[in-house]
Amino acid sequence: MEGFDPKTSFGYEVSQRYDDDPRGDEAETVEFLARLAGQRDALELAVGTGRIALPLRGAGVRVDGIELSQDMVDRMREKPGGDQVDVTMGDMSRVTTGRTYGLVYLVFNTIGNLLTQEDQVRCFQNAAGHLTEDGVFVLECRIPTAPSRPGHQYLDTEQVGLDHVDLDAGRYDPLTQILDLNHIRISSKGIRLSPIRLRLAHPPEFDLMARLAGLRLRERWGGWKGEPYTAASWRHISVYERDR
Repeated sequence: MEGFDPKTSFGYEVSQRYDDDPRGDEAETVEFLARLAGQRDALELAVGTGRIALPLRGAGVRVDGIELSQDMVDRMREKPGGDQVDVTMGDMSRVTTGRTYGLVYLVFNTIGNLLTQEDQVRCFQNAAGHLTEDGVFVLECRIPTAPSRPGHQYLDTEQVGLDHVDLDAGRYDPLTQILDLNHIRISSKGIRLSPIRLRLAHPPEFDLMARLAGLRLRERWGGWKGEPYTAASWRHISVYERDR
């Protein structure tokens, strides 16, 4: 995607509307993570606006964060309790908080924001470096469904409303595993573009990344409610532990 810079893709405008369309599974996510954390501290990679970190803290878990975008952190600080999450600014594949945690987690396909396999491996290594001996790393990500149309391009209608239409225009490069995607909203207010670039990977590749980081898969689910992971699952929630 010409001109796309992942370092600025979550700037002020995105931060102000990021929470406008919640996924609807936040409560289940928090319950799952709180159960794993128990009485231990947690670290969220790419903590963003605190969509998960704040309710998880409300559930009694101390949460720190790592985040690249100051605008996203500023938005979190505006929320009740948003000043109680310690955030280390920087690349989630490289920076460290200097602490270890019983739970490290990375949700909502965000590992795809790291655009090379090397950086994604480094992210696993960084997560492992933040874990206590009995800690776990939780990764949530969609199962890639690369377009099979000519040129690996597509245009999908995501939502049709009375006053707006949401479209997704994408192009996938099977050689680099990079998906260039633009979320397009057409409404009476005009046209809004929300571009994103992601590196797609399937669960077995993530499992190998975990091995390289000294971790192993403990369990994998198809949803935050403990749904089985099957061939029909559209996402995976993978729990990794140290490979003893």
